[in-house]
Amino acid sequence: MQIEFLGATREVTGSKFLITTKLGKKILLDCGMFQGKGMETDSANRNLGFDPKQIDHLILSHAHIDHSGLIPYMYRQGFRGSIICTAATRSLCTYMLLDSAGIQELDAKYYNRKAAFGHVRATTPLYDTTHAQKSMELFITTEFNRRFYIDNEISVKFFATGHLLGAGCAVLDIVENGKTIRVGYTGDIGRQKSSILSTPKAFPQCDYIITESTYGNRIHEPEENIKEQLCDIVYHTCVEKRGKLIIPSFAVGRTQDILYILNELYNEQKLPPVKIFVDSPLAVNATTVFSQYTEYLNDNVKNTMLYDDDPFNFNSVSYIKDAVQSKKINKYRKPCVIISASGMLEAGRVKHHVANNIMKPSTTILMVGYCSPTSLGSRIQAAGLKKISIFGSEIAVRAEIRSMEAFSGHGDYREMIKYLKCQNPNLLKNIFLVHGEYNVQEFYRQQLQSSGFRNIIIPQKDEKYILNDTEALKIK
Repeated sequence: MQIEFLGATREVTGSKFLITTKLGKKILLDCGMFQGKGMETDSANRNLGFDPKQIDHLILSHAHIDHSGLIPYMYRQGFRGSIICTAATRSLCTYMLLDSAGIQELDAKYYNRKAAFGHVRATTPLYDTTHAQKSMELFITTEFNRRFYIDNEISVKFFATGHLLGAGCAVLDIVENGKTIRVGYTGDIGRQKSSILSTPKAFPQCDYIITESTYGNRIHEPEENIKEQLCDIVYHTCVEKRGKLIIPSFAVGRTQDILYILNELYNEQKLPPVKIFVDSPLAVNATTVFSQYTEYLNDNVKNTMLYDDDPFNFNSVSYIKDAVQSKKINKYRKPCVIISASGMLEAGRVKHHVANNIMKPSTTILMVGYCSPTSLGSRIQAAGLKKISIFGSEIAVRAEIRSMEAFSGHGDYREMIKYLKCQNPNLLKNIFLVHGEYNVQEFYRQQLQSSGFRNIIIPQKDEKYILNDTEALKIK
């Protein structure tokens, strides 16, 4: 069989890997959107690198847009194959893909208004809400640890990775010439100790592994301090400074982590009596999905639910869906906490909240996850920053900028290696490192080698390899 690396190669978005079997079956692992570079990513997203009409099956590791976001675009371009994932992943995609379509439609209107004055090129959305809705008809769901037979030669089984609700390592068994080759695709790997999700689960021995490397050169701060740190930041901002705490947060996964911890602080009577706005329609909808799939949550959450039936909601929280209500938050003069998407500050309502408050010393902006190097979320964290451009305007930076990596949904390099140690390195033919910056991947490769792993490849975009029963061979 052949594998082609079409995205998330030496960068952290756009996961997309195409397997072509000897019999000609085409299986796509994820179809994620490139993110973090504004309109620069538009051409990369429009050029899939394959004909969607020829794809037979798409194996979806999880619902995050950098792994699922181009599915409606594939549908628009003629894809009618099956999309195989867990039930929770499908439920989240129902909201996430529709939200992505809505954002694109709004962005296209914004850019086309500017185009009328000759400032930018006119554009069209990659897809609209109809494409997003119709693509959901192609989803077929399975559960963790249950083998799903695509046909007589191909089957897949998902094993929980603890990265996001429903996220799974996809293990494919593909029979060629009477021999089975097993390919494991981890998707994104979660934390060994998550606030709300279960620990990543071991997966069976593979011949080849395709695995992420986002935090391949970092060690996260201890999770034990996360509740105390967040409580201190809320108190410092809302009580001592009498200001607003703005948390740019991914609507799905990170927001629920933060809400659960704030809920614990509220139950323990440690949270200051301030309003908490969850200003994201997607976050509101996603939180209902988390409440529906409690079997995927860890024992801490299940124990909380013995006396608190909604661990993501409490009296201080206001969920905001309406855009008019969102704008009113900017006129709210009392101390408060605003949790809003997107996590990289590239789009969404949080960008407006930051633009309206970053010039105020009473404001704290708390970054709680990975930001790609070119994103606004990354640039805003530069040491000694005095001014920053938001919506084309230079704005003075007087707000306090903080970060908490402990909230990250990605494991650090020690956690990822611990996860991969369910494999016997001597039986692995190759490991492919994807979804990471190149310098990070080089460091992570050294750490893997020190832990006994060998034959580690860092593929470049559009590289192709033959996977056989000995080792991967690069196609020149």
